[in-house]
Amino acid sequence: MQDTICPALAALILSTLVHGTASACEAPPPVVRDIDANRYYSDKHNSIVDPVLKARNEAAVKPVNEYLDGVARAANAWQRERKPADAQCALGWLQAWADGGGMLGTMTTNQSWYTRKWTLSGLALSYARVQAAATPAQRQAIEAWLRRLADLTIAHSDAHKGVRNNHYYWEGLAITATGAVTGEARYLAWGRTMFDHAMGQIQADGSLPLEVARAGKALSYHLYAAAPLVMVASILDLQHPKLDRLVRFSSANVADPSTLQQMTGVSQEKPSRMPGWIAIYDRHATQPLSTEPPPANNWDARMGGDRSLPNPVEHVRGS
Repeated sequence: MQDTICPALAALILSTLVHGTASACEAPPPVVRDIDANRYYSDKHNSIVDPVLKARNEAAVKPVNEYLDGVARAANAWQRERKPADAQCALGWLQAWADGGGMLGTMTTNQSWYTRKWTLSGLALSYARVQAAATPAQRQAIEAWLRRLADLTIAHSDAHKGVRNNHYYWEGLAITATGAVTGEARYLAWGRTMFDHAMGQIQADGSLPLEVARAGKALSYHLYAAAPLVMVASILDLQHPKLDRLVRFSSANVADPSTLQQMTGVSQEKPSRMPGWIAIYDRHATQPLSTEPPPANNWDARMGGDRSLPNPVEHVRGS
């Protein structure tokens, strides 16, 4: 699930990582209108990755991931350092794809739709970091584009209501983040509906049945499903005991996955620690969970970049 980095961004990203700021801005990459992604699991539980199919998918979505990463790097640099060049780099890249109709073309598969909604989530959250520096013309172009992507995401989601698992939660984050930066109440309401549905899926023990069904990836997908819910809760300023239960269930299984191993009947892929989204949860929750700092590299472009750097759309406890 890691984003890749194109050679054209090497200097920009190296400077960002080493110095915390960007020293140059490459020209925006060519606009990608159509996405031709593919499914890459080989079993009915969607738990075993076919490496050939995975490689094909990664090649197909690489230009989109590189674009998102570049926007996020520049946006994060501006929030840290407030150098106008960084803000204009992020805004310039956003406007280039807005003007070119980025990702508004053909989505050949459900995996293509998934890629677009993950990208919309990251773009809206990165835009939130630089929105204050945008000119009126930039705001008009970029926000109109984000709304078009959000409307398409809603239409697809509403037409495919069969399985409301982690994909629905990520759709909810994409729409909620778009609502936060555009002021569209209907997007925020859609996100709240998603959140309420997700809370209804969380069991008394904190588990999610649709993620338990992922067999050997059940723990990984509990963690992946919780990530957008944690950010949506912060954007909408919601506290919910069931979300707390999910986060604690997931944390307990990171420490000792025996519970999920018993529930699924198979061993789990165990991460070394809680994912970095725990920093977002701890900033907003009434009772933070972590007893250790977030990872030094807390990057996820789909969540707006550096998760240790509070996003302007978050509601931080006590602020």
